Amino acid sequence: MGEVATKYAKSRRARRAVGIDELLAKLAAYLPEAQVESVEQAFCFGAEAHEGQRRLSGEPYISHPVAVAGILSELRMDYKTLIAAILHDVIEDTPTAKDDIAERFGEDVAQLVDGVSKLTQIRFRSKAEAQAENFRKMLLAMVEDIRVILVKLADRLHNMRTLGVMPPAKRRRIARETLEIYAPIAGRLGINSIRLELEDLGFKSLYPTRYRVISRHLRRARGHQKEIFRRIDNAFAEALNVYGIHARVESREKHIYSVYQKMLKKRLSLNDVLDVYGFRVTVDSVDICYRVLGLVHGVFKPVPGRFKDYIAIPKANGYQSLHTTLFGPHGVPIEVQIRTEDMDRIAETGIAAHWLYKSSETNDDSGPDEIRAREWLKGVLEMQKGSGNSMEFLENVKVDLFPDEVYVFTPKGDIRRLPRGATAVDFAYAVHTDVGNACVAVKIDRRLAPLRTRLVNGQTVEIITADNARPNPAWLNFVVSAKARTAIRHYLKNVHHEDAVEMGRRLLERALDQLNVKLRKVPQSQIAVLLEEFQLDEIEDLYEQIGLGQRMAPIIARRLVVDETEDGEGDGGTPLTISGTEGMVVNLARCCYPIPGDPIVGYLSQGRGIMVHRDDCSNLQEYRNDPDKWIEVQWEKDLAREFSVDVRVDVENKRGVLARMAATMSEQGSNIEHVNVQERDGTYTTLQFVFNVRDRKHLANIMRSIRAMPETLRVNRTRS
Repeated sequence: MGEVATKYAKSRRARRAVGIDELLAKLAAYLPEAQVESVEQAFCFGAEAHEGQRRLSGEPYISHPVAVAGILSELRMDYKTLIAAILHDVIEDTPTAKDDIAERFGEDVAQLVDGVSKLTQIRFRSKAEAQAENFRKMLLAMVEDIRVILVKLADRLHNMRTLGVMPPAKRRRIARETLEIYAPIAGRLGINSIRLELEDLGFKSLYPTRYRVISRHLRRARGHQKEIFRRIDNAFAEALNVYGIHARVESREKHIYSVYQKMLKKRLSLNDVLDVYGFRVTVDSVDICYRVLGLVHGVFKPVPGRFKDYIAIPKANGYQSLHTTLFGPHGVPIEVQIRTEDMDRIAETGIAAHWLYKSSETNDDSGPDEIRAREWLKGVLEMQKGSGNSMEFLENVKVDLFPDEVYVFTPKGDIRRLPRGATAVDFAYAVHTDVGNACVAVKIDRRLAPLRTRLVNGQTVEIITADNARPNPAWLNFVVSAKARTAIRHYLKNVHHEDAVEMGRRLLERALDQLNVKLRKVPQSQIAVLLEEFQLDEIEDLYEQIGLGQRMAPIIARRLVVDETEDGEGDGGTPLTISGTEGMVVNLARCCYPIPGDPIVGYLSQGRGIMVHRDDCSNLQEYRNDPDKWIEVQWEKDLAREFSVDVRVDVENKRGVLARMAATMSEQGSNIEHVNVQERDGTYTTLQFVFNVRDRKHLANIMRSIRAMPETLRVNRTRS
């Protein structure tokens, strides 16, 4: 036994100061003696490691890990989690290595401690990036063992309880992080007791004045409401006795942060929120829950549309209960929750309730609450794979942590939970990423609807897919689920990369053709020298930079064949063929709208690839000083797709002229994308159309039809 361990073994005062005896007494109530002894050994190990360290409050540092373990003991966690809680800072704050913990307490404990520890050895560009990376590491550790987040939540809760010693700026930063990340995670995992305290403590530190005002009003309201609470309680108790139902009826305590959130979301005054009375009725079985529901509806009239059945359709975190709102005495609203004892336990402790049954080493069965948590973590893992960096990952997880939910059905009757405001595209990605990527249309309750349609509870949603479909970047403007957003971005990044690589290869081949050299004959040693100079790993990285306009293909070609081309010159090569379907690295300019049949030129724009313009576009003048960036391009023959074109029409200002002109375009097989109406005076109007055509011949036919209309004065195709 080390000197520090001996001190804590002999000194009652020292043990009382750090709270270890109180913790061991709690553990003895539900853990075997051998496991309690293991926790005490971990305490001695941690006290030795943290010797000489003190918190800002002046207390010995070991008092913090012991308090964290104490919070977990209230959730009746298993002994390995408690050991990890006591040791959760030793890797980060002391010279102790992960291997030392594994050797002394086992690999499971070492993994838990490592998952909670922050990344201290890596330098980050900003504090926000470091926090995002720490959070990413912790969530990925959760996928391996969900107890990691339970330790972290308890750690955060004790830090919030003792936040008063921190400087004001740091207090606010930690409080904001708690409200944005840790309290929602506790809610997502169903640990209501920790969530509520984190929310109130975070609110108190972030908005102290608002906290004091609401807290003062709550204390006053409790005094004024005692008589109404007693009348409601007596009415429920009398009805339950008449039918011989044994139940526990409690008035629900209002939490300060939930009052504040209700004021914000529903735009209510403080008095309106405090005039709502909350009760919880806890019974023995699900069958009695529904009997009690009918009973309370008989005592006080229910408010229409305010009933929710979370027993038949549980929340994503496993929460189950019946919720109803009643008209109480004098018309005051009464919010009633009805649940069983098991539901009440899970509502308070959520995923942690699973470890009530895990005091033995052999019991590894997962309860439904843990299964739901693991489903969420599986989605978190998919988000991390599709995110470009830790900051993007953190933002996606934040979106997923506020699941004010809507419940919809698949055509087979399966229930899908989605965030409030979710669209048909969100639903498609919730079914499967491949379904989302290939969706082209949706049927809601058997009727076709736009993909951006917001879903509401109870709808049946059927997604229609096509093999050649792919995600539309515009979807990012309306999807709300983190999974959909991550999957769309991931797909577009890959497509962008693949398009850029293919275009870069074609540009380099063309530049080499002008030097009478084939790409396949360029020595690998020459390519390797160039890649090393540019600090690139593979030739595909060079292709991508060329395709995005970051490097010039003619210059790269001359560098690659500098020794082979001294005696001869190329024949000028052939123009690059454009089909208009090359993806995001070939862009048809929106200033002049080139279409097949137009003489065109290409310009390499850094980061955007090749911009294709009509050769008479007035915007080309500003590019004349960069001849190295010009690319000779030509249209592919027999294109079977449509292109946008911009046409200006001056007409007489007559009733119905716009409708007749749209009908004329439709008869010619064109679809209008956009129209702008500009009234010049009371007599004449200018209509500017963007519509689809196949080629110049198709455009000429449409313009001829428009010109033949009696109201038409002039038809012109815009140049820029």
